[in-house]
Amino acid sequence: MTAGDSRLRDLIAQHNLTDDEYKKIVEILGRDPNLTELGMFSVMWSEHCSYKSSRVHLKKLPTTGPRVVQGPGENAGAVDIGDGLCVVFKMESHNHPSFIEPYQGAATGVGGILRDIFTMGARPIALLDSLRFGELSSAKNRHLMRGVVAGIAGYGNCMGVPTVGGEVRFDDIYSMNPLVNVFCLGVAHKDKIFRGTAAGVGNPVIYFGSKTGRDGIHGATMASDSFDDQSEQKRPTVQVGDPFQEKLLLEACLELMAEDLLVGIQDMGAAGLTSSSCEMASRAGNGIDLDLTNVPRREPGMTPYELMLSESQERMLMVAKAGKEDDCIRICRKWDLDVAVVGRVTGDGMLRVKDQGQVVAEIPAKALADDGPRYERPHQPPAYQDMLANLNYDAVPDVKDANAALLALLESPTIASKRWVYQQYDHMVRTNSVVRPGSDAAVVRIKGTGKAVAMTVDCNGRYCLLHPYEGARLAVAEAARNLVCSGAEPIGLTDCLNFGNPERPEIMWQFVLAIEGLKDACEFLQVPIVSGNVSFYNETNGLSIYPTPMLGMVGLIEDADRAMTQWFKQDGDDIILLGSSREDLGGSEYLKVVHSREQGSPPFLNLETERHVQDCVLSLIRAGLVQSAHDCSDGGLAVALAECCISTEDRRLGAVVTLPVGRLRHDAVLFGESQSRVVLSSKPENREAVLEHARQRGVPAEIIGGVGGARFVAYVRDAHSTTRVIDRPVSELYEAWAHSLERTLVQE
Repeated sequence: MTAGDSRLRDLIAQHNLTDDEYKKIVEILGRDPNLTELGMFSVMWSEHCSYKSSRVHLKKLPTTGPRVVQGPGENAGAVDIGDGLCVVFKMESHNHPSFIEPYQGAATGVGGILRDIFTMGARPIALLDSLRFGELSSAKNRHLMRGVVAGIAGYGNCMGVPTVGGEVRFDDIYSMNPLVNVFCLGVAHKDKIFRGTAAGVGNPVIYFGSKTGRDGIHGATMASDSFDDQSEQKRPTVQVGDPFQEKLLLEACLELMAEDLLVGIQDMGAAGLTSSSCEMASRAGNGIDLDLTNVPRREPGMTPYELMLSESQERMLMVAKAGKEDDCIRICRKWDLDVAVVGRVTGDGMLRVKDQGQVVAEIPAKALADDGPRYERPHQPPAYQDMLANLNYDAVPDVKDANAALLALLESPTIASKRWVYQQYDHMVRTNSVVRPGSDAAVVRIKGTGKAVAMTVDCNGRYCLLHPYEGARLAVAEAARNLVCSGAEPIGLTDCLNFGNPERPEIMWQFVLAIEGLKDACEFLQVPIVSGNVSFYNETNGLSIYPTPMLGMVGLIEDADRAMTQWFKQDGDDIILLGSSREDLGGSEYLKVVHSREQGSPPFLNLETERHVQDCVLSLIRAGLVQSAHDCSDGGLAVALAECCISTEDRRLGAVVTLPVGRLRHDAVLFGESQSRVVLSSKPENREAVLEHARQRGVPAEIIGGVGGARFVAYVRDAHSTTRVIDRPVSELYEAWAHSLERTLVQE
C-alpha cells in the first residue's frame, strides 16, 4: 500500500498516529511497517507511554538531592532514609479505565502501582489514593465513586498492603472524567535496588506471572485519547485484575531478588510485552530477540499483534544472569506462576520478535522507547482567564449566619469526613500504621528502626484553574505543610499531572505554568521530584477537567514516637495560631458552597514565610512542646478549628476562640484560605516556650483561645467590639461532618 491509500490512512488513524509520525516510522525502518510493528509503534509513541507533549517541559523539574537514590526514568523513585534503607514510591493514574469500568479500572490501577514498587526490590507497605468525582447529586457519580472505592479496597486488601490515607474532592467538572490516582510506597535496602535493564548479551529473558489474554489491548492508546458519548463502550480495553495472583508475583519477585539471580526486571504495564522489552533493552543500549511461541496464553489463536499489545495484568519480564534460568523457573513454579524463557539479550540494539519460527517484527529498541516524537506545542491563556481571576467582592455579601455557613462547609463532600471511604480499606494490616486515616498525613513505622515515614497526597484543581502557576506552588506548599504538621521533614515527591487535551493551546498553557510552579516551589523548599506520571486527554466532548497536578509527598520522622496528629488532646490546652490571615476568599470552598462561585485569585503564597512557618512547627513538635498541629486549608480557619474538635472518634473536645478581624471581612477571617497558617494546641506551661520559638523564627503567633467544653464558640474582635459569630455543640458539628458522605452515598 502507498501512503495515499485510503485503507492505510484509515489504519494509521485507527492507531492514533499522525501522517508525519507514520513517515518517521517508515524512515526508521527503511520500509513500511507490518501490522504488528504498526501496533507496537502506536502504543509506544502514544502520549501515555512517550510523553511526547510533556517531556520537553518535565526536564525543568528538580530531580536531584542528597537523599535521592533513584530519580525519574525507572519504574519508581527512591529516597534514602538512613540505616542502609530507602523508600521507593510513585503515583500513577488510571482515569480513563475507571470511568469505563470503575471497579476493575481502579483495581488494576492499584495492581500496576504495586508492581512498580516491588519491581524495584521494595516490599510495598502503604497505599494512598487521590480521587476526583463529579457532584454526588448525580446517580452516575455515586456509582463511579462506589465502584472505584470498592476496586481500590478489593485489590489492596487482598494484597495485604494497607491503604493508609488519601483525599477526595468533588466538582461537576469531573463528572465525565473522574480522576483515580494511586500512590504506593515500599521499603528496600539502598544497595539492593533493582532496575529495568536488559544488560549482558546472551542473558535469558524470562516471562513470568499470569497468562496473556486479549484484555487491555490498546489500553495505552485509549489513555491517550479524549472521550465522547460512546466511550463507555470501550470496556474490552479495560484489564481485569487478580490480586491473589499478584501476591504470588510479589513474593516470587522478592525471592528471585534475594537469591541474586537477576540482571534486570520490569513489569508489563501499559503496552505490555512491547514496553517492557524495548524499554529494558534501550536502557542498556542492547537488543532483545523474543520468541512468542513460548508466551503463556489464556486464549487460543492469539496473533503476534495481540500478544505484543495485550495489557493483561500480573505479568513481569526479567533478564536473568547467564545459567540461572533453572533457578528462576524453580522459584516461579514454587509460587504457582506461569513461566517461560521467551528470549535472549542481543548486542545489535534490535527488538526482534519471532512467532513459530517467523520474524514478525524487527524494530530498533531505542526507536520505540526513546526516539518517539517530541512536541513543543503552542500554548496561550484562554480568553476567559481574566474573567475567572476577577472577583468583585462588592457583589458577594459578607457572611450573615456563620453557624449555617460552617455547617454547610462541614457537610460539603470535599471537606466532610472520608470515613465511608477509608473504613472499606484495611489500613492496619502489617501493623505499621502509626497515624491512621483522618489526620493531615498518614504515618507508618519503618520496622527495625525507630523511624517512621509520613505521606500525603494533595492538589486543589480549582486554584490551578484560576492560576495554574500559583495553584501548583500552593499544592507543593500544602503537601509539605501536611507532612510537617505530622512531625515529618519533607524528603521527596512524586507527581501525577492530570490535564485535558494538550493539542489545545489553553490546556498546554495550563500545563506549562503548572510545571513552572512545581519547579519553583520544589526548588525553594528543597524537595526533589523523583518519579511521576502525566495523564493528558482528560476531557469529554471538548470539556476538560480542571488542571490537576496531583502530588504525593513523603517525609521522614526520625523518632516515630514524635508523630503528631491534628485533633485537640485535653481540656485546658491553649490554642495558638501561627501565621497571618488575609482576605483570601478567591477560589475558596466557602465561595463555592455558600455563594456558588468558583472565581478570584487563589490565596497568596510567600515561600519564605511558608518555610519559616514549617521550620517553626517542626521544631516545636520535635521539642515536645505541642499537643496537636493542623494546617489551615479548605474552608479556612473556622473549619480547621472545627476539625481539631471533631476529627477523632475517641474523644471530641470543644473550644472557645477569639479571632482578630483588623480590616478584614468576617467571612475572610472565618473561611478565607490564607496560606502558611497552622493551628496548634499546647499545655499552658509551654505557652511562653511556644511563643518564643515563633518569635525566633519571625513567625506571627497568637494565643486565640482554649480547648474545653462541649461547644465550639468563635468570637471576632475589631477595634471597637467583640462579637460571637459561631456557637454550636460539637456533637452537631460532628454529626454534620462525620456522616455526610454516608447519607449521600446510600441514597439508593
